[in-house]
Amino acid sequence: MHLFIFLHELIAMAANMFVVPQTKGTVLCCKCGILMAPNPANMCVTCLRSEVDITEGLRKHATIMHCPECDSYLQPPRTWLKAQLESKELLTYCVKRLENDLKKVRLVNAEFIWTEPHSKRIKVKLKVQKEVLNGAILEQSYVVEYVLQDHMCESCTRFQANQDQWVASVQLRQRVSHRRTFFYLEQLILKHDAAVHAIKIKQVDQGIDFFFANKSHASKFVEFLDKVAPTKRRANSLFLTILRIIATIISILSRLKYPRFAVRI
Repeated sequence: MHLFIFLHELIAMAANMFVVPQTKGTVLCCKCGILMAPNPANMCVTCLRSEVDITEGLRKHATIMHCPECDSYLQPPRTWLKAQLESKELLTYCVKRLENDLKKVRLVNAEFIWTEPHSKRIKVKLKVQKEVLNGAILEQSYVVEYVLQDHMCESCTRFQANQDQWVASVQLRQRVSHRRTFFYLEQLILKHDAAVHAIKIKQVDQGIDFFFANKSHASKFVEFLDKVAPTKRRANSLFLTILRIIATIISILSRLKYPRFAVRI
């Protein structure tokens, strides 16, 4: 048994004696002459960048439409995307605006560069790769500056023209001595951005009123409330229809400069 182990160790030592050590070869750069790892262009990274600019022809400036009221961004042709500054959603939106340019290169990384919140500027640093001389792959970074142009979305435009012009309203009430459940529900609404489509939020006695420019947004908000808390709902479409008609009449009369009158239901 000991002889077998000794022979096995001798064989292993002999095998290691004939292992050729691997060395990494180097060559001289054809321009500046420094030692470098070989590549198809036979040029170092510094000389290669001086010869080829892979960001040439790529846009460094772009303009995006921004609604200052609801903090959303226009996604052509008519879609508005709500996103916070330096958020993942906004970064995806900015990169997609350069979709045609990025077909020429390979995007490796994208990140925000901090700017003043009131500067109306968003800067994104992009790192791209492209095959250049003799198949060598060059990686380079560049900055794209987006200029925010204020332009109100359709919902905010309608709301600013007539703040009483809404399509659906959700009246949230809790008639109990304490308001712990109600406060918890408010935190859930803020956490999940459930009322993101509300054009107006009004604090009233024993609750809050949410006003929406689209009935589907109000229905989605009610569905969210049903999922997170026990609720009891009651719809009143006729009352809403009457209010919309009255709001339209008042808006028309105000434009015609008729004397104002009070309406009580």
